Amino acid sequence: MLSMTKWKKLVFRAKASPSVFLRVHTTLTIFPVDLSSFATAAISTMTDHPDLLSESLELSLFVLGCIDYAGQRPVSPTSSTLSSQSLLSTLSIAPQDSDAIVVSEYEKKAYYNGITADGEHPYLLYRSDLSTNPFPMPKSRLGHAHLPSKSLRGVHDTPLNKVWDTVGFQIRDLVKGQNVRYSSIDPARFLTYGEDDVKTLSPIVIWIGVYASFFSLDIAKKVSEDILALLVKNGVNGAVVEWREAAPSKLAGPPLMRVVGNSDATAHVRRIFTPALNMPLATREKEDDDAQGSLTLYFHEGKDKHGNASDKVLGVSNCHVLRKNTTVDYVFRGSGGPKQEIVDLKEKKDQDEEDEKELSQHEEDLRKQQEAIARLNTFYNEVKNHWSDIGSRNIGHVCYAKAISVDVGGGTCYTEDWAAFEVDEAKVKPQFGGTFVDLGTAITPEVVTAKFYPQSGGMTSFKYPTGRKLKIRGTIDRELLAKPDMYDSDGQPCIIVGKDGTKTGITFGRYAGLESFLCDELGVESRELGIYNWDKNSGVFSDKGDSGALIWDGLGRMLGQLHSGQFKGGSTTSHVTYATPGWWLLERIKAEFPSAIFFQDTWSA
Repeated sequence: MLSMTKWKKLVFRAKASPSVFLRVHTTLTIFPVDLSSFATAAISTMTDHPDLLSESLELSLFVLGCIDYAGQRPVSPTSSTLSSQSLLSTLSIAPQDSDAIVVSEYEKKAYYNGITADGEHPYLLYRSDLSTNPFPMPKSRLGHAHLPSKSLRGVHDTPLNKVWDTVGFQIRDLVKGQNVRYSSIDPARFLTYGEDDVKTLSPIVIWIGVYASFFSLDIAKKVSEDILALLVKNGVNGAVVEWREAAPSKLAGPPLMRVVGNSDATAHVRRIFTPALNMPLATREKEDDDAQGSLTLYFHEGKDKHGNASDKVLGVSNCHVLRKNTTVDYVFRGSGGPKQEIVDLKEKKDQDEEDEKELSQHEEDLRKQQEAIARLNTFYNEVKNHWSDIGSRNIGHVCYAKAISVDVGGGTCYTEDWAAFEVDEAKVKPQFGGTFVDLGTAITPEVVTAKFYPQSGGMTSFKYPTGRKLKIRGTIDRELLAKPDMYDSDGQPCIIVGKDGTKTGITFGRYAGLESFLCDELGVESRELGIYNWDKNSGVFSDKGDSGALIWDGLGRMLGQLHSGQFKGGSTTSHVTYATPGWWLLERIKAEFPSAIFFQDTWSA
């Protein structure tokens, strides 16, 4: 307990809650007795630096008691709990050279809890509503205030949607105008799960990712004020600007096997050896780097460059997946030139019976398990014998790779990061079925259906496909991106999407609703479609190794081609995934292959 024996002036003020608050005035002098060094430092700071205290700063006696208690507990050398260096930020007192309120260490690390799994969410650096929207802090010695959990939602059907094409660029320029090294500017909303799972949807958030080493609190405060003023001027009220630490990263034999039914024990493990979009890819020149990516889609050439009918089928992935040098265009010159070969990378690998009926059932189950084990052993030997040699996994060669660039001249500012490879007919044709996703057996049809059918009692067009094969049948156009035709369980417009990537397999997420602005380590700026993770229990939407994966909705419409993600500094878990719009990607492919035919199910055009 705090024992205060002498003072010049103490002011106690009762509030609506039963807590009693101590307001510290500039004339306050406190002489603590038997206090920890932390509590003593807190009181000394308030006494010695009254210029740091505003009229609104209030510290309850209980909070000071918590500081005292924490200071008397043994602290490990690696513990960050109430260290002397973090004392000011723990009390949310700004440093002397700043007018902005500092985010406490606790809030910094806990604020975005839930948007990624395993505590790998980004750190909060600053938010514009710090003074008006306090974050729940620890309540007692034995426990903490309920720690809210969050998940990201897209921005749909708001005043910002009407002006983002203009205001988005203006916000970017405000950030750049202060020489901020930003990594992304994302429009977002957060669904917060409070006590008893009460859900609260946040106002619109302008979510700015920055390189932490270049962050300035004063500049963040000024830029936030300018952004909010700009938004109000354009009819967007009540928004919040939040700054986070974030860094971008690129996410980089015999015929193929057929897709088999669920009863086959190899149904899940064989998916990477089928023509489905989960196929992991790399070129021979990049295999030593352990660099791989995913297949985006197939298309038919239609006609060759001389105008002759062509039966060639080509596959598409990211340029940075299929080429080491991504700064120049690559065109395969024919048999006289070296081939950039594409390889399929992966080489995969009860009971007390109470009566006769139960025993019989267990025996039947055991028989099925033994059959499954035998089938898996046969499958393993097949893979070992026919797929272990890289030459046996050659499924084609790169015929065109567009140098990675940003469409500044065309005005879209989208990233162009794609390459095409001619598919080996002998390898792929026997099991070719067009561009489709094998939804696999790891996630039940009921769970998949629930993802694409989020509103109970609402209408849905999604039907789990026969044989698990979800056919890709077109693109989500700009109009639908702007006005989604689906609502989530909270009645909010949404676009639910999935992808099947080499690293993380089948995952689901939500489109951000508005395009994000990105800036990479070299200062190259672009606009991208942002995809947010589903929730903390579902894992990340993508990870390194998923580059090139197609992102699609429940009707088989392609949203975009995955190419990068954003991570907290030093983390391996992404909290946002970025993609090039599918409708625009097909336009760019058409520019190089004018007769290209998309979404055909048979090999011959």
